[in-house]
Amino acid sequence: MKRLYIVRHCKADGQLPEARLTAEGEEQAEALADFLQHKGVERIVASPFLRAIQSVEPLGDRLALPIRADERLAERVLSSEVLPDWVDRLRESFDDLDAVLEGGESSRTAMARAVEAIREIMDFPVDTTVVVSHGNLIALMLRHFDDHTGFAEWQALTNPDVHLVTIAEGAARVERIWR
Repeated sequence: MKRLYIVRHCKADGQLPEARLTAEGEEQAEALADFLQHKGVERIVASPFLRAIQSVEPLGDRLALPIRADERLAERVLSSEVLPDWVDRLRESFDDLDAVLEGGESSRTAMARAVEAIREIMDFPVDTTVVVSHGNLIALMLRHFDDHTGFAEWQALTNPDVHLVTIAEGAARVERIWR
C-alpha cells in the first residue's frame, strides 16, 4: 500500500515562485510538521517554488529528510495576462480541460505533468511520501484520483491543506485530513 500526503503550501506573501511564507505561514509550517511527523513519512517531494519548500522545511528537519524539488509540481499558469475575471476563467478550465488561455496551460496538460510526477513518486521504493504543491495543481491531481473533484473542491482548499491518497491493489482512495 502506498500513501501520498498531498499538501497545499502554507500562507505566502504572493504568487511568484520566490514568494516567501508570511509569519502566519511559518507558524502553519510548524503546525504542519506537528501534524505529519508521526505519519511514517519516508520521503518529501515539493514544487520548486519557495513557499512550497518552506512549508515542509520544519518537517524535513524533524525527520532528517531532504526535500526533493520537482518542476512538474509547480503551480499551473492559467494565463500570462492579468485576468480581472480569473476565478470565472478558472471555473471554466475545470469544465473544459482542454481550454487554453493566452500564455497559459490547459487543465489537461497541467494534470498530465502532475500525474507523471505522482507515478514516479509512487514507483519510488518507499510507502509514504509527502507531496507539496499549489491549489490549482492539487485540485487537478486529486481529480486524477477522483473525477468528481473540480472547481468547488479547489475553492474549499485552505492554506495549508492535506489530502491523504491511499493506493492499494490498483485502487485509490482520497480523503481530506487537515483539521
